Amino acid sequence: MSWTRRFPAVPAALFAALLALLSLFAAAPAARAHEERPVTLPDGSGSVPRYRKAEPDLVVCKTDRPAFERRISAFPEELRQRNLTLYERCEKSGYRHLQEAVDAVDRPGMNIAILPGLYEEEPSLPKPTGECAALKAPNSSLGYQILTYEQQVQCRHNQNLVAILGKTDLQIEGTGANRQDVVIDAKYQKLNAIRADKSNGVYFRNFTAQRTTFNSLYVLAGDGFVIDDVLTRWNDEYGFLTFASDHGLYKNCESYGNGDSGIYPGSASNINDGRGYEVPRYSIEITGCHSHHNMVGYSGTAGDSVWVHDNEFDQNMGGASMDSAFPGHPGLPQNHAKFERNLIHDNNADYYGYVADGTCAKPPIERGYEQGVVCPQISMPPGTGIITAGGNWNVYEDNWVYGHRRAGFFLSAVPAFIRGEEAWSKQADTSHHNRYAANILGKDKSGASRPNGMDVWWDGQGRGNCWQSGPDGSTPGTLPHCGDRRGEVSGASSRLVGEPVKLAQLLVCADYSVQARKLPAGCDWYGARGMERVETQIALAVAAVLLLVGGVLWWRRLRGSSLGTAASLLGLAGLALDVAGSTMPLVDTAVPALALLLLGLWWTGAGLALRPTRPWLARLTLLLAALTLLDAFDKAVLMIPAIPIGPSWLRALVLIPWTLWATIAASRPGEGAPAPARPGEGAPLPARPAEGGAQ
Repeated sequence: MSWTRRFPAVPAALFAALLALLSLFAAAPAARAHEERPVTLPDGSGSVPRYRKAEPDLVVCKTDRPAFERRISAFPEELRQRNLTLYERCEKSGYRHLQEAVDAVDRPGMNIAILPGLYEEEPSLPKPTGECAALKAPNSSLGYQILTYEQQVQCRHNQNLVAILGKTDLQIEGTGANRQDVVIDAKYQKLNAIRADKSNGVYFRNFTAQRTTFNSLYVLAGDGFVIDDVLTRWNDEYGFLTFASDHGLYKNCESYGNGDSGIYPGSASNINDGRGYEVPRYSIEITGCHSHHNMVGYSGTAGDSVWVHDNEFDQNMGGASMDSAFPGHPGLPQNHAKFERNLIHDNNADYYGYVADGTCAKPPIERGYEQGVVCPQISMPPGTGIITAGGNWNVYEDNWVYGHRRAGFFLSAVPAFIRGEEAWSKQADTSHHNRYAANILGKDKSGASRPNGMDVWWDGQGRGNCWQSGPDGSTPGTLPHCGDRRGEVSGASSRLVGEPVKLAQLLVCADYSVQARKLPAGCDWYGARGMERVETQIALAVAAVLLLVGGVLWWRRLRGSSLGTAASLLGLAGLALDVAGSTMPLVDTAVPALALLLLGLWWTGAGLALRPTRPWLARLTLLLAALTLLDAFDKAVLMIPAIPIGPSWLRALVLIPWTLWATIAASRPGEGAPAPARPGEGAPLPARPAEGGAQ
């Protein structure tokens, strides 16, 4: 059912306002995170591959035996002897580069062992020549070509250091004592260090991949993969990127130093679309991983049906995010992620300074990624635990979320045209049925207090969203409460659109570009403070207009009324508090609601005082007062259920004609104040002489 049919009583003017708002979003430049060839999701017939302990079919090593022996000298004796045995075999019949071994795979189910060493894959590094230098393909917004699978096969090293194309059940394992004993290094000369494309059943284990202009380990269109005890680091975009895949497992992995996310299961197979909270299985499982010092620890555009449990995301700008904000991703809008028992804490890094000072404009090899530089690729609110930007039916339970400067949970909607879908029936199809329950907020595992700036930031849009009881600070001030069973929601909201000021903030903050060194002015995500912030600018602009109109109205119509004067003083205090409240976005405070209360009392008193002289303006003023008080109640006491538009939108729509009408009414003198004297009327009349008196 379309939302226009569901709420037929919503006035046409309201839809006009929504259209205007959506046009503002449409005017914003479309962000492009990960651009890939058109790809379909797997049919789901595969399975998660199992680790094989058999001896390797193929062995990869370097030829410097003294260096190799130094590398393994501190290994446990059994592991050291195994590596020596494999090295002797490799000297005779092995390969010097991983790509050579991959090329030698001639049947499903083969194992490749990589012995300790640094693998720079020198034969793969030269720039393309001949036909590969002249491929015809569209360019992405980041400049790389979006190649077809056939072009990848034809020119496998245009973008990839190691290309695994069309292999089945291939296992690649480092033989070191830990994952840093085998290092595959792209030296910032390739888009991907390792790309596995249409390779079902691939298993990666015990090595490091690093230093690319996009991502270290990329699995595309695979039905069945495992990433086991692998480290990725120092990439322009992602550490791990799996896209349009099913039956996947990340376990015991680590990623850091990435400009987007450490772990990115984008467009995971959309197997649970149309279901409720109870699902038969998840397409990808992520467990035991540690993602830190990235822009965001975990992200997933169309991260559908992903089970994320028992991981740690910390020291990033944001802990985890999932979204429906980027076009070209199968499976949108995002749905059915499940986060449980994760440790999500202290994600307060702010790497935007490296964009502002020009560090991120240098070639990647000169930026200093290895020394801790991160170049954020998209707009991200620093100091946030879990961000959901346009997702549905996600479950967040039993997580530890603490120590965030901004918010523990961040939920906002994303209109469908942002992802390229124009149908009106889809524009409000995100931010529904997200469940936040039984999380430990503001405390670490020892029970020590580690509060978030506020536990919940929500733009207010969506149906069926609910939270656990007792969050320590939230905006709005009260939240729909989750019942004991999934699907039970107390005070559920059903808003078509979020709060107007919050939407303005999101719009301003989205206008970011690392390539153009463009940091949005007015957004506190990028350091705006005080008068620079868009929320404060809006509050000041509204306060200035109302102060002028209200002041003239009092002077010309209300100053003769004690009720009108008292109400105007309350309005003045309310405007001051409204501006003050706009400067405190990261503080749990009752100031905004108190400001609305005072403004509501102002308009109540003014409306009553105007009734004798301007009855229709009085009625409009009292309507505005009622909506303002309702808005205060909605924000601070109880979010009013079952209304499609929040009171703030209705109040804003009524405020416009009221301002015009009050201005007109105040332009003429009335009974509430002494009329100015006309010429000749100001002097007293001469006394009439008494009859019979002297002339």
